[in-house]
Amino acid sequence: MIHIKAKQQNVSFEKNVEKLAFVLSAHLYNTLEADKVIEEAAKRSGISTGVIKAAWDAAGEVIRTWATEGHNIPLPGLGSMRFSVRSKSVQNIEDVKTSLITARRVIFTPAKEVKDELQATKISITCYDKDGNIVKRVTSADTNDVEEGEDEGEENQNGSNGSNGSSGSSENNGSSGSSGSSSGVAAPTISGTTPFDDSTTVTIAAAEDASIKYTTNGIDPTATYGNDYEDAITLNASATVKAVAIVNGVASSVASKVFTKNGSQGGSGEEGM
Repeated sequence: MIHIKAKQQNVSFEKNVEKLAFVLSAHLYNTLEADKVIEEAAKRSGISTGVIKAAWDAAGEVIRTWATEGHNIPLPGLGSMRFSVRSKSVQNIEDVKTSLITARRVIFTPAKEVKDELQATKISITCYDKDGNIVKRVTSADTNDVEEGEDEGEENQNGSNGSNGSSGSSENNGSSGSSGSSSGVAAPTISGTTPFDDSTTVTIAAAEDASIKYTTNGIDPTATYGNDYEDAITLNASATVKAVAIVNGVASSVASKVFTKNGSQGGSGEEGM
């Protein structure tokens, strides 16, 4: 069962104007420690925790080593992962340099079995009014599309293909996943540490000629809806940051990144939103 919460909150950006809507977001649970997973695997398999931990550590070392060498690595029972980059493209060869890389990334592609199980899983929605009271519960078996890892051609920041390959190691602060846009405007990138303890700083980057609008209330920003991004954002609670780049009034596709506070079961996002 996938648990979702629908919280009634003010989605208006106009001063002294209240516009209430039920905003859906995933119910976030505490991050599990590796020891907890190893202990559970030992119980299910009948193999000692020491043996499983040794295999866990060895597999992790091999995956990291081969991934940094440019391989697409299978993750048993889950899918595959690889390292890549998000970057800008240039027309002149003299301008090719490492500063074109805007983020190092980890791309995970789920196995068919994982996608099938996710698609078959029921969803439970708990609705809360603006005061935090539960007003309705809904359980649905409706199916939805399951998103996969991005195609190689969608990773270039300005929408051009062919400039990305496997590279380096992943960074802890990561970068958001985003897809190309039929508008021709490249989606922005969202970076910041997750999970985090007390707070985390979130930065959003886009092409030089683009402006940025973002939200932390679960609603997709548009060319006319959202906060204007001018400086780094500080999050003190779990939230999903969504952003679009805007050029000449045309918005890109929505970039999105989930930020989870350790020990939190979900939050409303940036203070003051």
